[in-house]
This record gives sequence, structure tokens and C-alpha cells, in this order.
Amino acid sequence: MPEVLVSSENVGKKFCRDLKKSLWYGVKDSFADLARSNESSATLRDGEFWANQGIDFEIKRGECLGLIGRNGAGKTTLLKMLNGLVKPDTGRIRMRGRVAALIALGAGFDPVLTGRENVYVNGSILGLSRRQIRDRFERIVEFSEISEFIDSPVRTYSSGMQVRLGFSTAVNLVTPDILLLDEVLAVGDVAFRTKCYRRVDELRKESAVVFVSHDMPSVARISDRVLFLSRGEVQWDGDATLGVEAYNDANMGTDAKVLGHVECVYPVESIEFVELPSRVHFTERVAGVIRIVSAKHVQNFRLTINVRDLSDQYLASCVLNSDDFDSVICPGTNELEMEIQGIPLKPGSYTVSVGLTDSHGTILALWINGHRMEVHGGNSRGVAWCQLACTISQPV
Repeated sequence: MPEVLVSSENVGKKFCRDLKKSLWYGVKDSFADLARSNESSATLRDGEFWANQGIDFEIKRGECLGLIGRNGAGKTTLLKMLNGLVKPDTGRIRMRGRVAALIALGAGFDPVLTGRENVYVNGSILGLSRRQIRDRFERIVEFSEISEFIDSPVRTYSSGMQVRLGFSTAVNLVTPDILLLDEVLAVGDVAFRTKCYRRVDELRKESAVVFVSHDMPSVARISDRVLFLSRGEVQWDGDATLGVEAYNDANMGTDAKVLGHVECVYPVESIEFVELPSRVHFTERVAGVIRIVSAKHVQNFRLTINVRDLSDQYLASCVLNSDDFDSVICPGTNELEMEIQGIPLKPGSYTVSVGLTDSHGTILALWINGHRMEVHGGNSRGVAWCQLACTISQPV
């Protein structure tokens, strides 16, 4: 059975909004710690709030936990407690093994020292001899791809260069048992981020990884589980794909206008989906009706059906020209039967929109994210599930 490397038991952390009160509380808490006072830390004093509360989870060797939530949800505070930078007010955290962390941009680097000197300083802090650091140094520089600037002061580095050196140092100086990654990778370029994710995939075979990001596709790709935080409390702890859906659902709930927003231009008065299923298998044919109410005839029109995920990322579309199916829109209510030959997307929640334009391309009606649909079956990785048609032949 895999070893549990990270354990959080009813962990909570509180802060004070008022600076003067915060300083006073800090002095009182310091004296209470020295006196080994039993005064409870589980109650809020005037001006305090919980940044994290009641956090329970375990991470085993070989697992990657995605930590997600909106800004201010308590992700970075929790990561700092895991790294020992901040002491929890309630509960207990257990970390077993060597920890490597990349939490804040430039953390652990002295801006006056060169990149080379910072690598040696970090290695010394980790207990490595000068010879051990020297043996690993070329690997660190090669991975970071900043050999040309390794002898320049870190203060002259761009944010992307700092991330390159920071990540490379964290994962190449030692092989960590626990790797903590905050959203600093977001400032790196695409090629380097891909390289980092591949390295994380290699490390997670023998390590426990905590990965914080607002990039949901990346979270779903590399995480086994997701811990979704909201206002410092756990809203979801479980499957990564379902956790990302819960996060997207919560974000969509902050703007009710997003779902089912209709815009129409004369002569069209309304447009909507009717009898469209809310749950389908990814290979299943999807049949429904598009209902259009118009004040007069509309000929030579075009219907566009779009599918988006809950973060409003465009994924697929279908364009239907009236000439292709010999139809016109008459005054009154019109019902057009439609059928989609399967939706080859990974399991998850999606929205379906429909738009109507005339022969000149003028938009007559839009039903934005008008229908919510759950897709099940298929592959949970990536974005789409596509079957490639392929043949091979052998020359005679």
C-alpha cells in the first residue's frame, strides 16, 4: 500500500484585517506559546477571519493533488502551511520526507546574487556538499535553458527566467518526496510549461505532488484528485474531472445571465432549443428541435450551433445552411428538427448555443449557452475523444 506522505487534520488558519490588532494578537500569541498556554485558537477574535478552516486530506506517494479555487480561497495559505512557512492555528499537518517547493516568484533566491550562487546557496541549505551541488549543476542549467545568464544577478532576470531557474533547482538538486507547486508556472512560456509538466509526471511516480493552478485543463491533466476550496473551506475532495466541473459550476453560478441569454433582431422574436437531452453518451446521436418565432418570412438563413465548456472555452460547432435542407422561416412559430451525430468530448458539463444569421451574415438571433448538457463515456483526459481513421500499406 502506498505510503502517506502528506496529512492534514482539521487544519485552520486565521488572520486579522486590522494591522494594529494583528500586531497585538501576534505579541499575545507569542507569549502564550512561550507560556504553553491552553488558550483556544479555535475562536475568532475581533477583526479576525478564517483563511482556512477544517481542512482534512491525505496524499500518498505517487499521487498528485490539484488545489483549486477562486482568488482568496485560501490555496496559497494552505500551501505555505504545508511548507512550514506559516503555522496553523488549529489542527495538525504531517509531512514525511524531503520537501521541495516553488510557491512565490523568486522565493529562496537572493536578487543580488547570481543564478549560479543562488543554486549553491539552495544546495547548501538542503545539506548538500559543494561537490554534490557541482555534480547536479549542469543538469539544473540545462533544464532551465538560461546558461547564457547563469552568472548574472537574479534581479536582472525576467519573471519567466526566475521561474525556469526556481523550478529547475527545486526538482533537480534533490529528488523530493513532496513537491509543492503554486501558480508561478503560469508566467512561463508554453514550451517550458510543457517541459515542467513532463518532469512532474516523472516525479509523481515516487513523490507526492500538490499543484495549485487556475488553468483547469492542466489541473485535470496531471492531477489524480482535486481539492476545491471556497472561502477557506473544502467544497470538493475527489476525482479531478468532477472537481473541475464543480469549480466551473461555482464560477458559472456567480453570473446567472451567462446561461440562456437571448438576443434577437427584427423580424426574429425568439429562438430556443426544445426537447434537447441534458445527458448523452459521447457516441450517442443527439436529436432535438430549434424553435424560432418570426414576424415575417426569412429565406437563405444560416444556423450555427456551438458547444463550449463551463469556462466558456469554444470546443466545437456545426453550421447549417437553409439551402442544404430546403427550408424557410415563416411568420409565426417554426420548429426545425436537428440531429448531431455524436458529441466526441471528454466526460463533463457543456453548454450549447445557437445563432441565426441572414444571407448577408447579419445576426438575427442568438441563444447564448442556452442548453446545459452532460457528456459521459469516453476518455477523461484531453479535450476531445477522436477516433482516427488510418490505413497502412507495404510497397511491393
